[in-house]
Amino acid sequence: MTAMPTMDTSGKTSAKAAEAQHLLQVYGQLPIEPVSAQGVMLDCGDRQIIDFYGGHAVASLGYAHPAILEALNQQARSLFFQSNAVAIDIRAQAANTLAAFAPEGLNRVFFGNSGAEANENALRLACRLTGRGRVVAIEQGFHGRTAAAGAVTWGSAKWYGFPAKPFDVAFMKRDDANSARQLIDNNTAAVILELVQGIAGAVDLDHGFVQIVADLCKRNGALLIIDEVQSGIGRCGEPFATDLYTVAPDILTTAKALGGGFPCSAMLVTDEIAGNIKPGDLGSTFGGGPLACALIKTVIQVIHEDKLLENVRARSTEITEKCITGPVEAIQGAGLLLGLRCRRPANTVRDELLEKNILVGTSADPQVIRLLPPLILAAHHVDQLAAALASLPET
Repeated sequence: MTAMPTMDTSGKTSAKAAEAQHLLQVYGQLPIEPVSAQGVMLDCGDRQIIDFYGGHAVASLGYAHPAILEALNQQARSLFFQSNAVAIDIRAQAANTLAAFAPEGLNRVFFGNSGAEANENALRLACRLTGRGRVVAIEQGFHGRTAAAGAVTWGSAKWYGFPAKPFDVAFMKRDDANSARQLIDNNTAAVILELVQGIAGAVDLDHGFVQIVADLCKRNGALLIIDEVQSGIGRCGEPFATDLYTVAPDILTTAKALGGGFPCSAMLVTDEIAGNIKPGDLGSTFGGGPLACALIKTVIQVIHEDKLLENVRARSTEITEKCITGPVEAIQGAGLLLGLRCRRPANTVRDELLEKNILVGTSADPQVIRLLPPLILAAHHVDQLAAALASLPET
């Protein structure tokens, strides 16, 4: 017989206790329970919290954005779902909008459901098109938890679970040109990397290193896959982090912010790669569904119309100028994918900020807090973060 969930002091069953009844307990959870949200504010009933984490960088337009709600409602009423077995206009509109937003040369789109799925398909294509079975990734990178995406994720051995990886994997040292030269050769199917490593702590890669990697890929016939699952869709102050670097990827993947909170992803490829793909090579039941496509189109339109790229750059500058205070000794990253390096453990700083009604994230680096707020963040929110940090002990 299933035990009854526990209640809080008011007699109300907590969401955490209710979840524990049947959900696998695989997530560490913070001691807050949002009941609604508006803009960048989380309503937890007895307190309002500024969300500087954005649900792992997903809430690109914040919460309850009127354009998102209208697009979702309108599309749900007209065509809630239809598979890729038939053509639908909203899917074409979403693909056209995304291709126009993407870096030059990435003109063809495949829609999926998650960042891991997008990376899985990118790696599958690379191995099939090159006929090679070796992929080079980068230390501290994170690309997902599925078979291929997990294989190229640094440190995945502790949770991977599969008896074998689908291909050979070699890891370059971050920003180490000699390491890249030693590992990228004519046996390499692809190199996959994040230009701004999110889970690693918002670490932006050296431009010279990235250029060397791109040149080595071209010289050896390996495909360059840029993972923009976390860094894309305006988060770094340009449409994609790729726009900050002088490289031209063969394949780009993106997700998280793409649907403003709705699960969706995309893999973008060049015309040359598209010319080698035939019906049946890729597939997805829910990828490119009408609701996701309506939201993809809407998110990009709002980014343009509300000049959110400019807003990201302005808020990023303010954070960099004002938030090296209290326990924070340095700031890394780009746009609103930022890592605040602390003089003491980041998880203690996160908890202290939460007591002051500011939600931030941590990272794989125990000294780095991660900021991934909605792109609509305002200057007064930055001021509140800076004031809160300044009030905390330095060490």
